Amino acid sequence: MSNGTSDADLFDSHDDRDEDGEAGSVEEHKSVIMHLLSQVRLGMDLTKVVLPTFILERRSLLEMYADFFAHPDLFVSISDQKDPRDRMVQVVKWYLSAFHAGRRGSVAKKPYNPILGEIFQCHWTLPNDTEENAELVSEGPVPWVSKNSVTFVAEQVSHHPPISAFYAECFNKKIQFNAHIWTKSKFLGMSIGVHNIGQGCVSCLEYGEHYILTFPNGYGRSILTVPWVELGGECSINCSKTGYSANIVFHTKPFYGGKKHRITAEIFSPNDKKSFCSIEGEWNGIMYAKYATGENTVFVDTKKLPIIKKKVRKLEDQNEYESRSLWKDVTFNLKIRDIDAATEAKHRLEERQRAEARERKEKEIQWETRLFHEDGECWVYDEPLLKRLGTVKH
Repeated sequence: MSNGTSDADLFDSHDDRDEDGEAGSVEEHKSVIMHLLSQVRLGMDLTKVVLPTFILERRSLLEMYADFFAHPDLFVSISDQKDPRDRMVQVVKWYLSAFHAGRRGSVAKKPYNPILGEIFQCHWTLPNDTEENAELVSEGPVPWVSKNSVTFVAEQVSHHPPISAFYAECFNKKIQFNAHIWTKSKFLGMSIGVHNIGQGCVSCLEYGEHYILTFPNGYGRSILTVPWVELGGECSINCSKTGYSANIVFHTKPFYGGKKHRITAEIFSPNDKKSFCSIEGEWNGIMYAKYATGENTVFVDTKKLPIIKKKVRKLEDQNEYESRSLWKDVTFNLKIRDIDAATEAKHRLEERQRAEARERKEKEIQWETRLFHEDGECWVYDEPLLKRLGTVKH
């Protein structure tokens, strides 16, 4: 079996998507949305509401989470910093750059709700890196790639409530990331709110540092006209070993006036109540930093950052429970705009999931996850780099 990779074939659900007519498709299906709205109440949990297929984004939520690493060079450079303060600044820089790549469309669309047990795996080749004759990470989450790549794997570990777990690492840089997110959707009138409950952890293994971070909430606004996405809420990043911390606020747009996509952030030294760095700007535009020393600089310019494409195995090489393989019929029919066939393919998948759940219940069989396990309130990757290296630093 070959391990060819492709990120731009007919089934690619994101990078090659064509946006022509997306706003039109929303207009065209307004009656369907009106019918949907007539069935939901303010504050209603949308987990069990079947949304119309035409608003789907042609990729799984698990694949969307991979876009946190669309700038893998920023992620791995965290471990290149020699000073704990510089490492915290770099964690914040990577974090603030991590949201725009997954939300590039002019019209907000919803990724597929992953099926229980669904897996998505991919990797990124770092700039100026060559994979020729490179040593492979045979024990890693994506065993056919080099030790200098960033590798990623995600799994849908729970269906009720819907929880996704994901993990990324770069072997050569001795850095890893583990996260879990429970998505709780609510109807808010003319918008839909998605509460992202959970946390992530960046681990710099050389230094024994763990940076615990939280995620903003997402909102689908103007769902009757041209839907758009905004992020909102207060997030934090904390490293208990060094004492450095950061507070980040994703500001929702005021009803009248005000800018979209604003963020403000403060980075603190241990035991300091006054920040040494203040950041403001737009998470999908330019963010500026002002340091206590008086230095002002561009912190992140997302318009100038090159997005490095993820590499995914070709469909014929994937297992049936991998995202693109599972959803291929839905994706193909959305691509050719056959909404009825896409809806039917989606229904078959969901019905299969329900039938399997009924069978487990009848036979009193517990679902077993494939790659992650529960640890307190967290979901942790079974074979992280920390464990494989035998490092026991905390």
